Amino acid sequence: MHKIRLVSATALALALGACDMAPKYVRPALPVPVESPLGPAYQADISGQAAIQPTDTGWRDFFTDPRLARVIENALTHNRDLRIAVANVEQARAQYRVQRAGLFPTIAANGSATYQDTPFAQQGPGAGAGAGASGRTDIYSASVGISAWEIDLFGRVRNLSKAAQEQYFARVESRNAAQVALIAETASAWLSMAANQERLRIARDLEAAFGKTLELTRARFAKGIASELEVRQAQTSHDQARADIAEVTTLVAQDQNALNLLAGSTVAQDDLPSAMPQEDVTLANLPTDLPSSILLQRPDILSAEHQLRAANADIGAARAAFFPKISLTAAFGTLSAGLSNLFAPGSDYWSAAPSVGLPIFDFGRNQGNLRYSRATYDAMLATYEKSVQTGFREVADALARRGTMTAQLEAQSSLRDAARVGYRLSEARFRAGVDPFLTTLDAQRTLYNAERNMLATRLARAANMIELYRAMGGGLK
Repeated sequence: MHKIRLVSATALALALGACDMAPKYVRPALPVPVESPLGPAYQADISGQAAIQPTDTGWRDFFTDPRLARVIENALTHNRDLRIAVANVEQARAQYRVQRAGLFPTIAANGSATYQDTPFAQQGPGAGAGAGASGRTDIYSASVGISAWEIDLFGRVRNLSKAAQEQYFARVESRNAAQVALIAETASAWLSMAANQERLRIARDLEAAFGKTLELTRARFAKGIASELEVRQAQTSHDQARADIAEVTTLVAQDQNALNLLAGSTVAQDDLPSAMPQEDVTLANLPTDLPSSILLQRPDILSAEHQLRAANADIGAARAAFFPKISLTAAFGTLSAGLSNLFAPGSDYWSAAPSVGLPIFDFGRNQGNLRYSRATYDAMLATYEKSVQTGFREVADALARRGTMTAQLEAQSSLRDAARVGYRLSEARFRAGVDPFLTTLDAQRTLYNAERNMLATRLARAANMIELYRAMGGGLK
């Protein structure tokens, strides 16, 4: 008993004191500028309102429209892609547990009975209870031990366990990235439906206005005041609005289908937008500049770094394969020729069988595995650096869009208001017979385009807030 404990304790001490063949991991330098880009597109924040930190701001606080918040909540609960990501995390966790178990010996209990009848058996006072004249011998045994446990002197098993752990962490961050993307995609789809609902309203209002103009032109034509050309010109604007109504009606239905897919269930009618909200649906005080180190908090970049760490650990496991592999099989138990004497004094026994295997010539297998591990590390390093560069570009693009959005929105609003006044004046002058109908037709088209462009600008501004929040790593809380 004491001997097998001594063997196991010695082996465990050797394993815990083993060396690590993996290279020392050092986080790569960021392959992007330290600070945000500068230029005329990147305007400083002059609102005076303190900027929030996206990574510290929960999505429930960031999205201020309660209908949109309910849709996002529904998506986080029922979306199938997110469920797949969660299942992938559980798979990686289970694989890590399996790999980590290799660090410790598997202790198993065994019991056996052997019944043997031979013509050469000798009878005597030591025969078992089952022995008889036929030469029968019964042998019973029970033992507890470990079988072929690898003593991890060179860190092979430890590095495989660490690689599995990093893969698990990477899956966790991939799941977080999926959540961030789902929130942004759901909010964008909701806003797209809101914009199309607003576009449908604009098309219907203008179709009604153009219809009145068409009726007036036809009446003037019947009296010989207007020409057929003017009638046809009035009809083009009216028909264009009718065609847009049909097109946008389809888009609204498709937007609802997209929202249902993202939410994983049918979105309640009360949570669907009926028009583009007049107020912002998100907080507006996002930072206008930031150090590039904030990118390290993005879940997709964290996932790429865990993949890099896993590849680094795989190099250590591949290096350890060049060194001897030491394993231990040991057991302690009792053996008796009779079941009643199985645990009697003097029936105990123990065994220990250490073994060593050293690769001498493997036709380049271990060398190939090491080269593969190093190449995988290089690929993961490039993937990590590209993830950082992609994240930097996404943030820079969003900041550039935000920096010019206010000026664009003001200009578009002024253009829309001027187009409205111009249309009313041209229509009044046409009715009074001062201007030809061509002037009114141009004013109609200008107003229609101005209304649609104004709506597109408002949508772009709202979408930019969502993209900037996502690019900066928000959406996890």
